Amino acid sequence: MLELLTRNWWLVALRGVFAVVFAVLTLAWPDVTVVALVLLWGVYALVDGLSSLALGMAVRGQRWANVGLGVLGVLAGLLAILLPGVTAVLLLVIIAVWAIVAGLLQLVAAVLLRGVTAHAWFLIVTGALTLVLGIVLLAHPEVGAVALVTTIAVFALIWGVSLILLALRLRGLGKRLAAAPQA
Repeated sequence: MLELLTRNWWLVALRGVFAVVFAVLTLAWPDVTVVALVLLWGVYALVDGLSSLALGMAVRGQRWANVGLGVLGVLAGLLAILLPGVTAVLLLVIIAVWAIVAGLLQLVAAVLLRGVTAHAWFLIVTGALTLVLGIVLLAHPEVGAVALVTTIAVFALIWGVSLILLALRLRGLGKRLAAAPQA
């Protein structure tokens, strides 16, 4: 499984790059309308979901976590894109539920991978951040659209950088594994 993850490091990096791009675009337009936010987040969630599905199909071992994240991301993204007139509160609930489920799935995957790789802490960090974001968003539904935009953008930036760092670690690990003499 580790070999497949290291071979497909670029899928993890792709998810991170899309998260960073989403964060930068969102921070650049803090006064974005709710409909634009819904569409922007919907496209991000759809691309992230498709990337996670591709990674889940490529990695045979613990694929259920990536497939679960992928299906959830695709469904949340499509819902946001197909219903752009949805209110900020409903968007907040969609994002919060997605974040809670995604965070829990990442934490479970991290626990399962901790014996396989020393870098499972990346998944623990991103899983915990995702879970905290979901809980905070559900606990404070009265948060205004601009605060929601900023919160999501900062989270996406941290999430994206974490995924890119994980991908680079996987790439380096893959190179070391390929260079190691076969036993």
